[in-house]
Amino acid sequence: MANDSGLSLPDGVAFPFDNTYARLPERFYARLAPTPVAVPRLLKLNLALARQLGLDPDVLASPEGVAVLAGNRIPGGSDPIALAYAGHQFGGFSPQLGDGRAILLGELVDRDGVRRDVQLKGSGPTPFSRRGDGRAALGPVLREYIVSEAMFVLGIPTTRSLAAVSTGEPVWRETELPGAVLTRVASSHIRVGTFQFFAARSDLEALRLLADHVIDRHYPQIRTDPAAAAHPYRALFEQVIDRQARLVAQWMLVGFIHGVMNTDNTSIAGETIDYGPCAFMDDYDPATVFSSIDTQGRYAYANQPRIAPWNLARFGETLLPLLDDDSDAALAQANEILATFQSRFAGALLAGLRRKLGLFTEDAGDAVLADDLLKAMAANHADFTLTFRRLGDAAADPVHDAGVRDQFLDSAAFDAWAVRWRARLGHESQDGIARRAAMHAVNPLYIPRNHLVEAVLAAAIERDDYAPFEELMAVLARPFDERPGFAAYAEPPVGDQSGYKTFCGT
Repeated sequence: MANDSGLSLPDGVAFPFDNTYARLPERFYARLAPTPVAVPRLLKLNLALARQLGLDPDVLASPEGVAVLAGNRIPGGSDPIALAYAGHQFGGFSPQLGDGRAILLGELVDRDGVRRDVQLKGSGPTPFSRRGDGRAALGPVLREYIVSEAMFVLGIPTTRSLAAVSTGEPVWRETELPGAVLTRVASSHIRVGTFQFFAARSDLEALRLLADHVIDRHYPQIRTDPAAAAHPYRALFEQVIDRQARLVAQWMLVGFIHGVMNTDNTSIAGETIDYGPCAFMDDYDPATVFSSIDTQGRYAYANQPRIAPWNLARFGETLLPLLDDDSDAALAQANEILATFQSRFAGALLAGLRRKLGLFTEDAGDAVLADDLLKAMAANHADFTLTFRRLGDAAADPVHDAGVRDQFLDSAAFDAWAVRWRARLGHESQDGIARRAAMHAVNPLYIPRNHLVEAVLAAAIERDDYAPFEELMAVLARPFDERPGFAAYAEPPVGDQSGYKTFCGT
């Protein structure tokens, strides 16, 4: 049996696809099949996610299933496409970017009734490749698998990883590297840059079709709320701003640095997408940058709450003709909505900081209390993750203050702050044991620390050894539960383990 791509359909491998995006006009995408690879080998299959998608893990792990995950065969029901989009990259606008190394196989409705994209990343060149090879190296594929799944268990909206497959073919970046394909799952792959693509072409019909598609797919409540339904595109802008504000606050609360917050990496669904030069902070420093290409610090940790509304302003610009026929009135509406980002972000961040500090009620001084701790942490090179984690122990019994003091170069800085913190805790009704449990439930012990991820990648790339990868994944699957034998996974880097740069996969 064959489809239009000329690739045979494997017996027994069919996905229950319902491909709504592929039913939009053809200027939204390019139709093409993935480029087959030489020797596909399954490296990792996300069994729980496969089941959540209604897929049989045993079938996916079979030779026929691996052929699908590698792009060598098209599953039944698939309508493979590469999506068109534009984007601002480090502030400069590119009117055409698009999926240069990814193919969307189709959409599934999972067991919870949520529609999901299933995409192959590293699946070969497309019309949007801009002279690129369309492939992915093994290291970035495994990095995205590790970090995206870690973000998921941390409770942060994210794309997810269904499978990683090696290709048996090299890719060339600075050197020759082993190639791989990632199967990525997302609520959708629609970005701010998708809207920018059509706005740059003054294609009002496409903008309206796209906005309506996004509302129906991601924000259906707009259709059923009479006030929102009367002004659906205004409501859409409000909803996207709210999701992005909450998302960036969640990043900040775990010390995550996206690294490349371009508008083509800003998901309309409010998910973390495109794990290129991402990293988690060790010592708390608001100016932290890991990306080798972010030489000016545009996407530094502390800049993320400023870049997000900048990106959303670009989204608002694309919606202007849909907001009002009068351009001045449309601009006024967009600016009014955009101005809500800061209060939404600040509210989400403060609520999260209260939980991290063991505060269950609200007090006018909480923001200053939290900010003063962060300032002391920055001045004393305190580890972000361990400081908050050890605070949970200190909240149960001051005898554990030593664990927090150890994070500070000058322990007196913590002691001075802790007097105020304990006075604030005195206004809460919970006992120490309950407070510690609540704090430990939001302050992870294990995160994908950069030196651990790099060690795992080196083992896989240099020695074809995936045991360290599997162990790290097992640790990160339960980030809040301290377990015997895994103490090294909670430790910050030492010596030459720190100070390296992360790199984009292209």
